[in-house]
Amino acid sequence: MSNNGNKIELPASIVVRDLAQKIEKSPIDLIKKLMTNGVMATINQMVDYDTAAIVVAEYGFEAVPEAVEDDSKEETGEVPLWRQMIAGEDKSQLKGRPPVVTILGHVDHGKTSLLDAIRSTDVAAGEAGGITQHIGAYQIEMKGRLITFLDTPGHAAFTQMRARGAQGADIVVLVVAADDGVMPQTREAIAHAKAARVPIVVALNKVDKANANPERVKQQLAEMELVPDDWGGSTMVVPVSAKQKQGIDDLLEGILLVADSNEIKANPGGKVIGTVIEAELDKSKGVMATLLVQNGTLQSGDVIVAGTAHGKLRAISDYKGKPIKKAAPSTPVLVMGLSDVPSAGDLFEVVPSEKEARTIVGERLEIQKTAAQSRKKLSLEDLFSKVQAGEAKELNLIVKADVQGSLDPIITELNKLGQGEIGLKVLHAETGNIGNNDVMLASASKAIIIGFNVQADVDARRMAEKEGVDLRLYEIIYRMTEDIEKALKGMLEPDFVEKTLGRATVLQVFTASKFGRVAGCRVTDGELKRGAKVRLYRSSDIIYEGDLSSLRHEKEDVKEIRQGFECGVGFKNFSDIQPGDTLVCYILE
Repeated sequence: MSNNGNKIELPASIVVRDLAQKIEKSPIDLIKKLMTNGVMATINQMVDYDTAAIVVAEYGFEAVPEAVEDDSKEETGEVPLWRQMIAGEDKSQLKGRPPVVTILGHVDHGKTSLLDAIRSTDVAAGEAGGITQHIGAYQIEMKGRLITFLDTPGHAAFTQMRARGAQGADIVVLVVAADDGVMPQTREAIAHAKAARVPIVVALNKVDKANANPERVKQQLAEMELVPDDWGGSTMVVPVSAKQKQGIDDLLEGILLVADSNEIKANPGGKVIGTVIEAELDKSKGVMATLLVQNGTLQSGDVIVAGTAHGKLRAISDYKGKPIKKAAPSTPVLVMGLSDVPSAGDLFEVVPSEKEARTIVGERLEIQKTAAQSRKKLSLEDLFSKVQAGEAKELNLIVKADVQGSLDPIITELNKLGQGEIGLKVLHAETGNIGNNDVMLASASKAIIIGFNVQADVDARRMAEKEGVDLRLYEIIYRMTEDIEKALKGMLEPDFVEKTLGRATVLQVFTASKFGRVAGCRVTDGELKRGAKVRLYRSSDIIYEGDLSSLRHEKEDVKEIRQGFECGVGFKNFSDIQPGDTLVCYILE
């Protein structure tokens, strides 16, 4: 990168801290500037060329693309993390590294059994005794080459990493049971892998069962745009039986073939960067963290920063618990010496001194504080302005509907809308209420959640608020498509924002001749107001949503009732009230 007058050369992607140094500005000042442009980024995160160009222009610089010798064309969209990590490395020093694999799939389709079968195959071929402790990742050898497996089946952990800006895996192995086929969680796992732009290898498990139907499963996969290679597609589908330990070698060979075609590389002598796989506080040993080295070589005694944790590494062990001095790229290690417990998915890096580590952590804590105060969600309202600013080229949607009969026509209508200037991409579509997994996927993929005739769980609403995810519920299809069409054309009016006034608990239920069934409540937080909107929860389910029709205190009609007082509440055209129900009162502003 060079700076010629007010012109500045920028690569395809650059770390926020490096960009700040480049233009000689404070990283915190730069991050605030990014926030005003609607981009939430930490000091250690990558931003793409377009985003960097917009920000440096505000400081009076003209951005020009850095000359790149690499002829390979990168697919548009999210750049795999390992490619970002080696963006600034000397290409002549890059060497192949073991692929990092994670296993996703539907519950009971055999994810854990497959991991066990892979592990025991390697133990049988290598040393006896195998793994002495669980560290969340391990390596196996196949034809003299290593493969690293993340021992965390389930897309929740995978998405959590992506939501924090990391992408631990190079390849996803999708486990599908040959007797069961593609199920809801399979679809969800495919959506997560596609959103992360990670290549998928399908392990067709349970092929030994009498009712196995591999051809039907391949047909379902083809419908999900995963066309099997023996059907002329590009997705490798390997028949296996985890229980009988059949096809395991074929699967490992398939993983190596996919790895070769993706040129997974790193610079062992370069900057040491990687991802936190998992971490915990051990009462006797202190903070124990499993790290996946993705570039450079990690050594005992190195000072590292991981999220808002830092420390000098006192000890490094491999996945078998054996002490080691250094760890090359793609090696999972267990380390001791961190000051605090980092989160799964946090990026870590080696820094020159503990003093610098403390400075970086201080900056990050300050940034977190600023981000919490100015978190702004990507909503339909500001989509068009982002497109005009060059920050968004397509609208990502997650669609949930009550029944399949509603879902299909909704997807058809949305696909028609996504043919204009702004692309529209449905990342995931499924029946059922909106849950935490949907919000996590939306947060990781900067998507908007659309619900039709469904409710959002209480936890999901809270998480959406915290993560800055726009969540919209509809009961009429044309209203949904009308809103999205207006957003794509930049015509959408500002939406109403929900403001919670107070909460109350139902203590008892009684019948009044004038009002019907009335809930005797105690206000536990805030206040209740007559004429406001109200939502009634039983456990985590919403059983009523509508108007608060009557509010009485000691036989008197009142306009409002505050925290600590008891009252009688009536609901419009609703009488299924039970003691223990929770009432949330809110208004739309």
